[in-house]
Amino acid sequence: MSRKLVVALTSIALMMGVARAEQRTADVVDNKGKAIGSIDATQGPHGVVLRIMLRPGALAPGWHGVHLHEVGDCSDLEKFMRSKGHINPGNAEHGFLNPKGPHPADLPNIYVFSDGSAQTEMLVDGVSLSGGKINLADADGSAVVVHASPDDHLSQPIGGAGARVACAVLK
Repeated sequence: MSRKLVVALTSIALMMGVARAEQRTADVVDNKGKAIGSIDATQGPHGVVLRIMLRPGALAPGWHGVHLHEVGDCSDLEKFMRSKGHINPGNAEHGFLNPKGPHPADLPNIYVFSDGSAQTEMLVDGVSLSGGKINLADADGSAVVVHASPDDHLSQPIGGAGARVACAVLK
């Protein structure tokens, strides 16, 4: 789509009173506190779209588990444990492949390329940035945590995803 067309469509949408979607952007930091990328979160009618963009050298190549955590606190860099556990108000079991799951914090794995970069976009159904039953940007925020290993989407409590190696705060 050409830039002129995008500008024209945006202008038309604004004139028609279409509201701009609520958005948040957060830095992704590694266990040394270095910014290694960013996450854009955009509110949609059925959930939040997360766009994760990691720079070259960010993480080890291969698959990595990603989860939403209860508290937006990545200040304890070694393990990111201040982000607490997964967002799971209904106490469902972990995993897309689990007949008693998934819970709202379960997200697809991301693939990190050989240069250490990654780019992905996903819809997190049933959550919101604000104004919903599960608010990612509530008073204490939430965290998007990337793990060292892939999530098997079945094992309890985190799909065998291992150590927390990157974290971003949504507030």
